[in-house]
Amino acid sequence: MSKRPSPMTPTVDFSADGVQHGFLNLPISVDDSAWGAVMVPVTVVKNGEGPTALLTAGNHGDEYEGITALLKLANTLKAEDVTGRVIIVPCFNTPAVTAGKRTSGLDGGNLNRSFPGDPDGSATEQIADYFTRYMVPMADAVLDLHSGGRTLDILPYAASHVLDNKEQQAAALESAKTFGAPYAMVMFELDATHLFDTVCENQGKVFVTTELGGGGTSTPESVEIAERGVRNFLMHHGLIEGEPALPDTPQVYLNMPDASCYVQSEHSGLLELLAGLGDEVREGQAIARIFDVTRTGSAPAVYYARRGGVLMARRAPALAHIGDTIAVIADVVERLDG
Repeated sequence: MSKRPSPMTPTVDFSADGVQHGFLNLPISVDDSAWGAVMVPVTVVKNGEGPTALLTAGNHGDEYEGITALLKLANTLKAEDVTGRVIIVPCFNTPAVTAGKRTSGLDGGNLNRSFPGDPDGSATEQIADYFTRYMVPMADAVLDLHSGGRTLDILPYAASHVLDNKEQQAAALESAKTFGAPYAMVMFELDATHLFDTVCENQGKVFVTTELGGGGTSTPESVEIAERGVRNFLMHHGLIEGEPALPDTPQVYLNMPDASCYVQSEHSGLLELLAGLGDEVREGQAIARIFDVTRTGSAPAVYYARRGGVLMARRAPALAHIGDTIAVIADVVERLDG
């Protein structure tokens, strides 16, 4: 049974040359706006024939490096600089961005756990459906910019995934490396079923995601990595001229082969990390302790690395709860340090 047309509509013409700034308009009816709309900002920069790149950020609303980089790109990219079409969506889940939250301030939806979406579902599911059926099919390459948000701090990397189509997998990995972050990753997702990543990859697109810092903020360094990476991505896919610029320090290529990379808490309390981001750890090494804050005289729970490698992500808040990911360890595939 086919789905009905999406209730979401664009105010831009994706086929027209030039620079257009507009919205993806989703009607809603809520307590403070009976005949309202979710207005997702979009910029289209098109110049003749060529490939299409879809650039998204704000999939989670508290991840700011990508949002900043794409807002700046939308303000500066000129049609004469482009061969083909660049579609820029800086605030993918606009209700989450405006609330400063990972999830939607409108319906609580986590956009990156809502794909392929539903035109008859929540506002978040309707946004996911529109991108699945209308936006992704227009693209040849997709870049979805993430960082750790308020609860994670992560080494800056661009990532691809293991795919059944090995030609598509190789193209995505090369694109992730060319993004030019200090780290490049083949990433294992705990549950990829409802990710934007999976929708794009299932449609045969060259898809790259990133993690570019975290803690619910950004830094000059992390924004610079995002901006450079976006332009590298466009150069790599032939949309703008130039040679991709790699970081000053040699890249490190990482791999997350399975769920043993994730260290998840079985306790609630005060988290003490015993290793820092980027540190080498060995299998069996104590990497974290969690202290019970409800009593004194209680020994902390100690957490050990289930594999050796690099500590590439950690929980940002010191207060941890049962079920939280407190650390992530990745294998070093290649370290080009001379």
